[in-house]
Amino acid sequence: MRRLFMLFALAALPFHAVADEALPVAADAALEARVQKLGEELRCLVCQNQNIADSHADLALDLKQQLREQIAAGRSDDEIKQYMVDRYGDFVLYRPPLKTSTLLLWAGPFVLLLVVVVLLLRRLRSRAIRAAVANTLSADESARARALLDGEENKA
Repeated sequence: MRRLFMLFALAALPFHAVADEALPVAADAALEARVQKLGEELRCLVCQNQNIADSHADLALDLKQQLREQIAAGRSDDEIKQYMVDRYGDFVLYRPPLKTSTLLLWAGPFVLLLVVVVLLLRRLRSRAIRAAVANTLSADESARARALLDGEENKA
């Protein structure tokens, strides 16, 4: 029985070590708060719609560990963000800087909205013109309508 227990304990040891390694816990609460704040500003490169603070992907865990190491090395937040941009590009930032390479990213939604509004206005205008042309009476039809209206006015 004792051998079985020792065998089970030895078999479970690697899983326990992997679990502890996957979720590093910072002893300093201020350091962990700073990691969380920086993690909210950086995009998970695997998930792409999540920040690394909320992501549980292996790469996000590695990036959080890199943040801890950078903070422990005494780097400022801006230096850490620049380090991440140098390694992964502007895509890693949730709010990329406004420059020529990211201009489409910033202006794209507004340009798309403008195009949609212009197309909608053109469509509505052409529909109104077609309706006005379709509702226009010819000279004969107009004279006949006037005669009918004049005849009804005389009877009343």
